[in-house]
Amino acid sequence: MSRAYHHGNLREALVAGGVDLARTGGPAAVVLRAVSRQAGVSHNAAYRHFANREDLLAAVAGRCMEQLGRLMISRSGAVDLADQGQADEVRTAWARLSAIGEAYVDFAIAEPGWFRTAFCGAVAPPRKEAVGGGPGADPFAILSSHLDDLVRCGAVPAGRRPGAEYAAWSAVHGLSDLLVEGPLRGLPDAEVRVALSAVLSAVARGL
Repeated sequence: MSRAYHHGNLREALVAGGVDLARTGGPAAVVLRAVSRQAGVSHNAAYRHFANREDLLAAVAGRCMEQLGRLMISRSGAVDLADQGQADEVRTAWARLSAIGEAYVDFAIAEPGWFRTAFCGAVAPPRKEAVGGGPGADPFAILSSHLDDLVRCGAVPAGRRPGAEYAAWSAVHGLSDLLVEGPLRGLPDAEVRVALSAVLSAVARGL
């Protein structure tokens, strides 16, 4: 028998429960009955916040995508090269692009349930920029912002910028998918670093 719900924000509790389930079971584990059980409410109560399972899954997928974005932001922010002029600004911009690529792959390996859920095909909520017009925690916007920084500091010609985010994302996501779902599963970490370095180098050469 369900216990009464006392937290005051049922929708958030249901999404948080879905995120917990996705972490261990991927998108298949995100179902209304399971998250309702976690929140201690009836199955019908969940339908007051989500029209169906796909609606819930979209919200959870969006939250998983934000987790990826936050790691990318953290890794980029940790890059602290000396800023003594344009040369160092260029080095920093390249280092930060590499950092978010490494974060992407590391997230996929460390959190395969969240990674699968983030890209499970559910329709995520519309992207929202952070206060101040920044990219927020949206991985695509974060990547685009870092590519813009390369143009701004003169590392990449402006004429080569259009569409670069699609090529860069495809390359890093492809490697991540191979490491999580494909024949590269279980690759030793040293080999993962070799593969990642090769992919990032290919991305840089293409810019």
